[in-house]
Amino acid sequence: MKYNTLGDSDLRVSEICLGTMTYGQQNTIQQAHQQLDYAVERGINFIDTAETYSTPMNPKTQGKTEEYIGEWLAKQQRDRLIIATKIAGYAPQLSWIREGKNHLNRKNIEQAIEASLKRLKTDYIDLYQIHWPDRYVSLFGRANYDIASRRETVPIQEQLEVFADLIKAGKIRYLGLSNETPWGVCEFSHLAKQLGLPKVISIQNSYNLLNRVFDIHLSEACHENNISLLAYSPLAFGHLTGKYLEEIPANSRAGLFPQFDERYQKQNRIEAVSSYVEIAKKYALSPTQMALAFVRSRWFVTSTIIGATTMAQLQENIDSLNIELSQEVLTEIDEIQARYPNPTP
Repeated sequence: MKYNTLGDSDLRVSEICLGTMTYGQQNTIQQAHQQLDYAVERGINFIDTAETYSTPMNPKTQGKTEEYIGEWLAKQQRDRLIIATKIAGYAPQLSWIREGKNHLNRKNIEQAIEASLKRLKTDYIDLYQIHWPDRYVSLFGRANYDIASRRETVPIQEQLEVFADLIKAGKIRYLGLSNETPWGVCEFSHLAKQLGLPKVISIQNSYNLLNRVFDIHLSEACHENNISLLAYSPLAFGHLTGKYLEEIPANSRAGLFPQFDERYQKQNRIEAVSSYVEIAKKYALSPTQMALAFVRSRWFVTSTIIGATTMAQLQENIDSLNIELSQEVLTEIDEIQARYPNPTP
């Protein structure tokens, strides 16, 4: 396991991060703790969660993931682990989170951090992330930016001022973004520098063989501002394993939660996945491990967030660390990307 510095911070995080959003629905607390124990044994020191988890988000299981982690974390040596969680951005449809009025203002942020600290049974969060922007942006594979959908939003300066107070109070150490845009990255960075407010050190965005949009503009914005990418969904909701090419297994995430799979039901997805699976077979690689190794190989990726519902999946994901892709494989991957560019952005 390698450890990388997260942006402008003193946090050294494992190149694999354990994602936990299945805890509380697909995984019991016993299974969650088994995964956490195994991950730490393999050298993972970086664990990611969110106040909204588990997923799919619903009022019955909201916060369960943090609670499961908290029960485990209370028995660990806290300073050896990097714990990341997230505050929900504005989403009135999530009526069970602060009555659907969860703009990123002082009241909401303070309520959210206190609740996460309590569930996680810890005094501080190492990396506190804005799960999605307070302002309108096009999210989760939806259509292009729609200027008519713009809405009133809490100014970024005001958001940063609240996070500055939480850092001074010792409740969070560093600030991160998630599902952000190049404009958002630059605005957060500019205002922090101009006003002496906390600098964002990371961004958690989707990145995988079917979605390399980060390559285009966000890579430049993050490089110039020394912001690390935490790549989520590196297997594209499981599609890059190849298991959905012929049928959708009943107990798979796509089978259980088809609404989440809509992001991937787009033109050229099957053709691209089939092509990547063929490359893996040609070079005697597991499609899963090839996809994970590709994400890990990118110069802007500081940590790759993996998630699993079974121990076998978790082991295979972590074992991808043993795979270093040759230039021949990378060249063939780029040829498929050129043929089917970003089919599921």
